[in-house]
Amino acid sequence: MIKTRFTEMFGVEHPIVQGGMQWVGRAELVAAVANAGALGFITALTQPTPEHLAAEIARCREMTDRPFGVNLTMLPSITPPPYAEYRDVIIESGVKIVETAGNSPAPHMPAFLAADVKVLHKCTSVRHALKAQALGVHALSIDGFECAGHPGEDDVPGLVLIPLAARALGVPFIASGGFADGHGLAAALALGADGVNMGTRFMCTAEAPIHDTIKQEIVDASELDTELIFRPLRNTARVASNTVSREVVGLLAAGAAFEDVRGLVSGARGRRVYELGDPDAGIWSVGLSQGLIHDIPTVAELVDRMVGEATELIQGRLAALCDRSTPALVDS
Repeated sequence: MIKTRFTEMFGVEHPIVQGGMQWVGRAELVAAVANAGALGFITALTQPTPEHLAAEIARCREMTDRPFGVNLTMLPSITPPPYAEYRDVIIESGVKIVETAGNSPAPHMPAFLAADVKVLHKCTSVRHALKAQALGVHALSIDGFECAGHPGEDDVPGLVLIPLAARALGVPFIASGGFADGHGLAAALALGADGVNMGTRFMCTAEAPIHDTIKQEIVDASELDTELIFRPLRNTARVASNTVSREVVGLLAAGAAFEDVRGLVSGARGRRVYELGDPDAGIWSVGLSQGLIHDIPTVAELVDRMVGEATELIQGRLAALCDRSTPALVDS
């Protein structure tokens, strides 16, 4: 068992998090993560209404009695979802852990704090993390450039971003982007993080509610098989490389506006990818960590394997490297 500030704060056994994923963060996956001793998040906006979210939370509770949370991602929109109503459902349902992402959680912090809800906020830079810390969030998730979804515009990879965060932050934080196994978990802990957040790796588990063909697509892909869309619009998103994402990249590079690609990147098309098993049906998120994924285990198998690998690395190979009984190498 690996105990950190994160596991102690959130009452979980392992410092591993399944973050919010649109269309993927549903009760069956989240409950499996919770039952494995890690922390899973239902994705609020996957549910079409706040009432549907309440039902999904109840469905998850039927499958686990362990802690889980809800992700509330707030992004710019012409017609914003009723975020306050989703927030109120989270509170009224008795959920005590929330993952916020996208825009600042400031409008929702008073309500969450009053209800004794712990807030884990996701950021892509230390400067944004410091602002969130000042708002009173309990912990932070720091996304490196390797991540799926929105990596920000700084392009700083985890190897640099994680130790920068460790030096600057006072609250616990977890590392996100590029993590898929125990080696990554051990590395994140060595760099100063209190755990890891994974999305792509949890998509490739038996319980993930997506088509098996898409899971196999991830297994077969390499770290080179992603695209960065919306770069010219400074709203970069890392997605799977397919006919649609390559078309979007080409159109925007040639000067197209968002309106010219809106139909290609619609969420409805992305949802069909997971439902129909057609990797070219739309845009879908995936990270560089797919290059490290070679199987489709159960969630319990994945979590146990990761913790075992990390423990063995820390207590075995790394400890042996520091064995003081070994004569130091000196220049001849």
